Amino acid sequence: MTFALSHAASVDNADPREVRARRLTLLLIAALVVTCGASVMFGASGTSVTKVLGQLWRGEDIALIDQIVLLQVRIPRMVLGVLVGASLAVSGAVMQGLFRNPLADPGLVGVSAGASLGAITAIVLGGFLPAAALAFVGGWLVPAAAFVGGWGATMALYAVATRSGRTSIATMLLAGIALGALTGAISGILVYRANDNQLRDLTFWGMGSLAGANWPKVLSAAPLIVIALAVAPFLARSLNALALGEAAAAHMGIPVQKMKSVAILTVAGATGAAVAVSGGIGFIGIVVPHLLRLAAGPDHRHLLVNAGLLGAIVLLLADMISRTIVAPAELPLGIVTAVLGGPVFLWVLLRQRGVVDL
Repeated sequence: MTFALSHAASVDNADPREVRARRLTLLLIAALVVTCGASVMFGASGTSVTKVLGQLWRGEDIALIDQIVLLQVRIPRMVLGVLVGASLAVSGAVMQGLFRNPLADPGLVGVSAGASLGAITAIVLGGFLPAAALAFVGGWLVPAAAFVGGWGATMALYAVATRSGRTSIATMLLAGIALGALTGAISGILVYRANDNQLRDLTFWGMGSLAGANWPKVLSAAPLIVIALAVAPFLARSLNALALGEAAAAHMGIPVQKMKSVAILTVAGATGAAVAVSGGIGFIGIVVPHLLRLAAGPDHRHLLVNAGLLGAIVLLLADMISRTIVAPAELPLGIVTAVLGGPVFLWVLLRQRGVVDL
């Protein structure tokens, strides 16, 4: 009786935002399971999970084409979509917490541009490497180059925007624009040197897509993304403290500079690997965390986990739209996310302006 009363009292005294965030996590987990199933089930071909289950139920051998479509196309594509969507959304949430600004995003501050430059460099100049070196790195060349590019761009941006231990948001955004222009110019030079096959690959890669998803590509990007996603929740307490200011966080015992370095490396790893395997996909990293803050508050203990779940859901839904809306052709995924995320981003800007005007 006493335990029941104390439990009821604790429930009554629980933070409504925390309760809402936990319920949202359960809802997002269920939604992600459903979305993953839908991603595998639907596509331009006639293959479906129900068809395969029907073949198994009747004791028939699964047709070879159905095996290929499900096991070598749709399932690796679904897994890659989950990894990329989660990494972009979590990276956006970490960046926004690190710079204490809801408009911060790897794509807006030059991180994605740096990762793109690294990937383009590997695609265009990778053929000049010795055959032994290419055989050794295999499918790791492009993800590794994108990781280095994203990490380098992030560190350069941080160095420019930070002075006397303080990071200027305005300087960060302006430096991100300049960094994006510089990496774009260098990428243009590399594209100019590319041959016809490389140009075609770079054109479609730059617009973002999961069309080339396969198990080797999943395995090449998964280690960096999984490690980054595993590290991110451990930054939650530090990011919560950082919201009070760097001085206050330091007084609370948070190793601010060490935390910044880990956060930057985490974002660079996740974004670099994601950009390498999917190309340019925008707005996931800025829209998803902002919507979650409106729904369940800014606590990073829940925000980072929910961002990963919702980012994966949004990207899978966008991917289903991209490969079915103009079937049998496929619309680049970056176009779909821009159409869906652009209006939301404008709404975020107008909302922030209204807050400032007040």
